[in-house]
Amino acid sequence: MSTVESRRRPLVGAGVNRVDGPRKVTGTAPYPMDFSVPGQAYGALVQSTIAAGRIVRMHTEAAEGAPGVIGVLTHENAPRVGTGPVTVLGASPPAPLRSDRILHHGQHIAFVVAETPEQAGAAARLVRADYEATEPLLDLQDPRAEHLVDPWGMDTSRGDTAAAMASAEVTLRATYTTADNTNNPLGLFATLAAWEGDTLTVHDTSQWPSMVRTSLAMAFGVPESSVRVLVPYVGGGFGAGLRAWPHVILTAMAARVLRRPVKLVLTRPQMFTSVGHRPSGVQWLRVGATRDGELLALNHRSLISLSMEDNDFEPFASATAFAYRCPNVITQDRQARINIAVPTSMRAPAEAQGNFALESALDELACTLGIDPVELRLRNHTDVDPRNGLPWSGKALLECYEVGARRFGWSRRNPRPRSMRDGNWLVGYGMASALFPYFAQPCAAQATVRGDGSALVRSAATDIGTGTYTVMAQLAAEELGLPLDMVRFDLGDSDMPNSMMAGGSGLTGALGNAVHDACRRLVRSFTELAWADPESPLRGVPPGGVECTDGTIHPVGRPDLGESYVEILARHELSERTANGTSSPPVAEELGMSPAGAYGAKFVEVRVDADLGLLRVARVVSVIDGGRILNEKTARSQIIGGTVGGIGMTLFEDTVTDPRTGRIANATFGDYLVAVNADVPDLDVVFVGEPDRGTATGTKGVGEVGLVGIAPAIANAVYHATGKRIRRLPITLDALL
Repeated sequence: MSTVESRRRPLVGAGVNRVDGPRKVTGTAPYPMDFSVPGQAYGALVQSTIAAGRIVRMHTEAAEGAPGVIGVLTHENAPRVGTGPVTVLGASPPAPLRSDRILHHGQHIAFVVAETPEQAGAAARLVRADYEATEPLLDLQDPRAEHLVDPWGMDTSRGDTAAAMASAEVTLRATYTTADNTNNPLGLFATLAAWEGDTLTVHDTSQWPSMVRTSLAMAFGVPESSVRVLVPYVGGGFGAGLRAWPHVILTAMAARVLRRPVKLVLTRPQMFTSVGHRPSGVQWLRVGATRDGELLALNHRSLISLSMEDNDFEPFASATAFAYRCPNVITQDRQARINIAVPTSMRAPAEAQGNFALESALDELACTLGIDPVELRLRNHTDVDPRNGLPWSGKALLECYEVGARRFGWSRRNPRPRSMRDGNWLVGYGMASALFPYFAQPCAAQATVRGDGSALVRSAATDIGTGTYTVMAQLAAEELGLPLDMVRFDLGDSDMPNSMMAGGSGLTGALGNAVHDACRRLVRSFTELAWADPESPLRGVPPGGVECTDGTIHPVGRPDLGESYVEILARHELSERTANGTSSPPVAEELGMSPAGAYGAKFVEVRVDADLGLLRVARVVSVIDGGRILNEKTARSQIIGGTVGGIGMTLFEDTVTDPRTGRIANATFGDYLVAVNADVPDLDVVFVGEPDRGTATGTKGVGEVGLVGIAPAIANAVYHATGKRIRRLPITLDALL
């Protein structure tokens, strides 16, 4: 069954409705906070009211005597637990209740368990702590902060950047600042933990059940086989669910100590300090170029906020090393430890911030040189990976520029700032390139065809709203030659074959390749059964010479000579047949190509009130090279969602920390602003390009690239409209007055 033949089938690529859609719209999809078990108690967190220092004494007597209270855990009586694993995203968060040290405002200092959630919450408010406070470090650029230099070993240097910069005909130097954002998925994070002896079952809000299982096993010193993590549905994540957070460990700890199942649902303010946030940062960028716009040198440095005891992975500057053709490049990232809650990945991690600086700087360069911003990028486009000279496995960025400019009407742009008006509104056009680097981890899947001809495919992945349930069912149906309604894809259970996280735009590719492998192996096993069977019309037909149509295996191009799965199973007296599949990330040297992530071009029109400085996004055109699109409907939804997140990042989102106390001042939806319907215009999304050559399924992830590029495109459009260059996010009203 050739890849070309399989791609002609209509199941994959079509805008199929989500298979989990009916459960979601009818309210029957079970989210983590919806689960209950007999005899469960309820937990509530107590959090610190200082940002740095130590606890002198805990006062828990009033809480322990409150109605319904079963127990109160503090650092004074909590059992010690182990530290979780170091993953590709860095070290696990610090274990909870391990000492009297306070590292940030809102740190968990006690856990109250009661018969009802109301009793637990009321008792938690009775817990008091005496502190010995110290002055917190809260300013990212405080010279007293400890710096981690090149924390991930990803700094790059090629050529002689200093000499190239010195000899460049045109140079540019600028500083860009991005704010702390909070992920804020709609669904509050929840954990339900139940022990039976040394066996632990946990319902958790997670984007990575396999990692949570490993973390819990390490924390409590039990085999991974004794831990089961269930996550059938997630009410949003955006990266917040990529770690086993301290509250998850606390819930399981309380359940073990009290010998009762315990359930915890975070409050909205607790979400701001308990499940990560996009780190703030400052970036310094220098550009050297010829008067014709050829890039000669790029020097991109960043300083990124980090908590006191954590190792978040967020290399802002790294993608500058391969975004454009440039012979002399330096990228340097460092982190500063300050008294803040642990940062984590937030949609388009690192690229959201790094791309804002790079693409804003290129727009400044284009304006300085009098070159059209699109033309400047065309002149510096590269078809090879500048780091190793290998061609990309798939890159249709030139087509993104062409299609985007045409659909947007870029040719109507008068390049002079403040030259385009609509009444009292200043009109601005801006654009930016977008990329999100290739990312994947090993993945496994299992495929089964049963006696009735239906198929069950499984993997311990999660669907955070991206459409994993649907696209994996589509892919399996295509490979097995079954109607979509005869295929079920199950996920969200750590007892299933191991899966990578739903993050980094990597799951669809890695899991899709594992599903592809499992289904191919399953078809082969059926063919091998029939190959030696004198009663089968497939006798003697080699496994590589078949294809599957409507539940029937037949020689390529000969559906009349086929035999169904049902017939093969029945004749061999089998109730079902199963095969396992795996995938591993491609290696550039083995491929002879560099694995390419997703690319895009973003075109934005803004309107700015000439008197009041009011800023409105009027239009956004996103043209995306996402490789082979498995489901255009869900993929378009991902780009739309990313665009909305990009608008929020650019215009509204800023997690404000009190500079004296370290308290987050806007930890509610009433105070933390996000983009709403009134802020979002009609969004035009177009997919271009071909299947990626680097993987079996030809896919790239599109979850992150929808957000990348929106911030600089808006900022560049604001400059075109007003003549004011904004280098700090979010863009607030005062910056435009």
